[in-house]
Amino acid sequence: MYILTLGAHIVIIALVALDWHLHKPMYLLLASFSLLEVIYTTVTVPKMLDALLTRHKEISYASCLVQFYLLFGFGASENCLLAVMAYDRYAAICRPLHYTTLMSVKTSIHLAIGALVGGLLAAFPPAVWISTLDFCFPNLIDHFFCDYAPLLKLSCEDTTDGELAFIVMSWSVILGCFFLIMVSYTLIIFAVIRIPSTEGQKKAFNTCASHLAVVSIFYGTVIFMYIRPTSHIRFSIDKVISVFYCVVTPLMNPIIYCLRNQEFKGALNKALQILENKKHPRMGK
Repeated sequence: MYILTLGAHIVIIALVALDWHLHKPMYLLLASFSLLEVIYTTVTVPKMLDALLTRHKEISYASCLVQFYLLFGFGASENCLLAVMAYDRYAAICRPLHYTTLMSVKTSIHLAIGALVGGLLAAFPPAVWISTLDFCFPNLIDHFFCDYAPLLKLSCEDTTDGELAFIVMSWSVILGCFFLIMVSYTLIIFAVIRIPSTEGQKKAFNTCASHLAVVSIFYGTVIFMYIRPTSHIRFSIDKVISVFYCVVTPLMNPIIYCLRNQEFKGALNKALQILENKKHPRMGK
């Protein structure tokens, strides 16, 4: 599943980079999201596979902190980028005459970079605070990666203030981005309802269906995991949910996007045809 995930997202990034027909804001944002998915998955899954295959289940203190920071940093970046992608769909459907002004290629690149930087900055204070904690022996993490709640469980100190700060940060990033996405889609629904033809309504909804499916899966797991008090956490359930959003969801996202997008499927078929022609060149007379 990990190899398939990497392969699918790398194909998306390569197609958007090489096919000039896909040099549009929507596809540039999709390629940026795929890049984040590759990094986000690579932060946790290789170490988990190493533990399963070799039974070497140790991780150094520094590596644990880096994993924690990158996991939450790129996770927060994905939240921000999904909000940007929702704004892109709003601009395309609700403001079609101004779309090229609101979402130029340059603007989409700046917004993608802003989402990345914003996510990494949001995760920095919790990572710094975690690094100041003292951890009790035997330092056994009840998880397959360095997640927030299992690390708190190991601490010998009172973590009440830190927990509150983390909850505020989580609510601000996750629910803030989710609110912006819901506002965008509410405006999109009102705009689509006003389209007189059924065919036009169907076409408009189809442009949003893939993104909306990814948002539903992503936020369904993330809100369950992080928008709740840590005292109510059951690690056995959390590990199952974590596997879903660290392994399953990143594999599903490119399938959802590519199967429903005719332009992307056309670019993929074109690339496969070029590869086939290079492998079996036609002989001229």
